[in-house]
Parts: sequence; C-alpha cells; structure tokens
Amino acid sequence: MASGKSTVYWDYIKIEELLALQSGIADSDAELANDEVMFITVHQIDELWFKLAIRELVHVRDLFAREKVREQSLSSAVRGIRRTALLFEMVTGHFALMETMTTRDYLGFRDKLSPASGFQSAQLREIEILLGLRIEERLPLGHDNDYLRALRYPDGRESPASRRVEARLSDSPSLHEAIGEWLYRTPIQGSTPELPGDEEEVVRFLERYLAAQALELEDARVQAIAAAPGEADRKRLDQRYHQEQANARAFLMADDATPEQRRRWSRIRAALVFIESYRELPLLAWPREVLDAIVELEQAFVIFRQRHARMVERVVGRRTGTGGSAGVDYLDQTALRYRVFRDLWAVRTLLIQRSALPPLERPEAYHFIAADDD
Repeated sequence: MASGKSTVYWDYIKIEELLALQSGIADSDAELANDEVMFITVHQIDELWFKLAIRELVHVRDLFAREKVREQSLSSAVRGIRRTALLFEMVTGHFALMETMTTRDYLGFRDKLSPASGFQSAQLREIEILLGLRIEERLPLGHDNDYLRALRYPDGRESPASRRVEARLSDSPSLHEAIGEWLYRTPIQGSTPELPGDEEEVVRFLERYLAAQALELEDARVQAIAAAPGEADRKRLDQRYHQEQANARAFLMADDATPEQRRRWSRIRAALVFIESYRELPLLAWPREVLDAIVELEQAFVIFRQRHARMVERVVGRRTGTGGSAGVDYLDQTALRYRVFRDLWAVRTLLIQRSALPPLERPEAYHFIAADDD
C-alpha cells in the first residue's frame, strides 16, 4: 500500500550525497585533477556493482542451501547467477576508461594511495569467499601471508573491511559447497544417495559411460594416427589419447580424493556428467542451465582478473603495488589460480556425442508429474 508521501528523483537516488563523495583525502574534488576524480569515481562504481553481486550470490546460495531445492526455484537461481556474471562484465568494461590515463597522469596522484591497495576491497574478498575460494588457496600477499591482516588498519586495529570479511568467513556454506550438496543428491539412473545400492548404481553408470567415451576416443585416436606424418607423431598421439582416457577414469572415480571423500566426489562428478549428457529431459533442463550459468560466472570473473592485470601493466608497468604486492605478477597469478568450480570445467573434456551415450534407465523419473485436478 502506498504511503502517500511524495518524493523526487534526487532525494530517492541521494544525488547530492553521491556527488559529494569523490574528493578522496582532499576537502573537495575541486582540488583534484580530472584523472584522480575519474579514478575515485570508477572504483566507487565498482564497489556498488560488488554490492549488487553479493546480494545476488547470497540469494542464489540460500536457494541451494535448502535441504530440498524446489525445481521452480532454479530459474530464479539462473537469473541471479547470470546477472552476477553481467555485473562483472560491467566492471571489466571500466578498465578501458582507466586506460585513458597515461602513466604520468596516474603517477601524479599515486603516492596518495600508499599503502592502500585494491586488495583491500572487502567486498571483492567477500565475493571470493561466497563463491568458495578457501584461505589455503590464497596467494601470499605479504604480512606473513595473512591476508586478513592486510584488511586491518596499519597499526593492526580492526577496520570496517576486516570486520566485513571476517563476518563473511563465518557465513556458510559457500556457493560451491551448496551446489556440491545439491549435485550430490541428483538422481542418477533414478537412484538417490539414500537408496540401497546407490553406490553400485552410480559406479555402473560411470563404467558404462567410460566405456562409451573410450570408444569415441578410440575412433578419434585411429583417425589422428592415420593422418600423422611420422612415427614420432604417431607415438605422441597414441600416448595422448590413452592418457586422456586414463584421466577421465581417474577424475570420475575421484582418485584425487581421500578415501573418506571418494564416494561423495565421484557421485558429484557423475551428476555433472549425467546432467550434461541427458539435459533434454524435463527435470534436467534447468539443472543444466544452472551449471552453464556458473561456468559463465566464473569465466566473467577470470576475464575481470585478466583485464585488470593488463590495465595495470599498461598504466604503471610491473612496478611494486601501492600496498606492497607484486603488482601485475600477483594479479596474473590470481587469474590463473583462483578457480573455484574446477569440476564444472573439467567435465567438458569428458562429454561425448548424444548418439554415443549409454541408454538411459528409468527415463520416467525425469519427467514432470502433472498435478492432480482439484
């Protein structure tokens, strides 16, 4: 119900308050060069995009953190994930604007930033935590490798940034964990984890799938070797195709997991293959959209990191960062190593043609059930 209170655009959007925030450490932005005002404004806009991204990720995470994820909620989850990917595309686009600064332009105010660093963006750290990046996966930044210390004031006191990140660390599960739990419960050939014989059913599915994949790889191997120009090339190709087959088995059987984790990881990976392979079935169509949207999101995040590194290199080269980091080298490493949903990417190497798939058992389990008429 409307309150009856009238408003105007500038009050609703808080225009005057927003326009008074671009002065940095000066009393007024009138004292600053246009390059510095642009630098501040772009980063403020980025933080607003990050705020929206966090809201979307929390919403999506909460949908998947439920004990039972309703099929009707998956379309909302996909929209939230894809909106977050688009948000990162928007942030990435800002780097072109930053590149309108010359090196000398930036050096004119760079000293004001020290020892501040873009690493101190608490919201970006929150996004990484929400996605599922673990502390032990983080690159050393200095400060005895304690990235939380970098978020405190120089004298070690708590800051708004450190409190925000520490609160997010206690906010579990991550999206990666919630998605993993959801995937673990995926019916495979109609079987679910709580049913007797589920482990055997999953292994049987994987063995049939691996056999089908082996046949497809063998056809490709024979064709590649036949076209190879020499014996050395034929040996190299033979080894490569056999290694690909061995890697597929090791991945799906979760040879990289501990004995306690193996069944769980294998079932999750089986679910990824199952959803991707039989995505035309009504009850698998939206799950497959979820997986594709997550890959789209992580791709957007990786491109954001890569584009950030190239912008920094173009403007200031490979000098040490204002916060003491390795600068461009550090940014390049984050783009390479900060990957959360690795299994979703890895499974693409294993997928085979639709015509080569093993026959689906109990297809009726994956069709919508019509509601009874009242």
